[in-house]
Amino acid sequence: MGTLVHFKNLYTEAFENCKPTIAVVILKAYSVFCALMLMMAFYALTDRAINGFEF
Repeated sequence: MGTLVHFKNLYTEAFENCKPTIAVVILKAYSVFCALMLMMAFYALTDRAINGFEF
């Protein structure tokens, strides 16, 4: 649990004093997009591994 709090603190500190607000919005949206892509890749890998699909 401490690791998640640490990552949350790093994420909020990264955007703390960033002046162009449009850059902050774009970077936050991009980070959410990357997280979704990583979750989909992990799901696809586990789904293939569980169902026995050949790679």
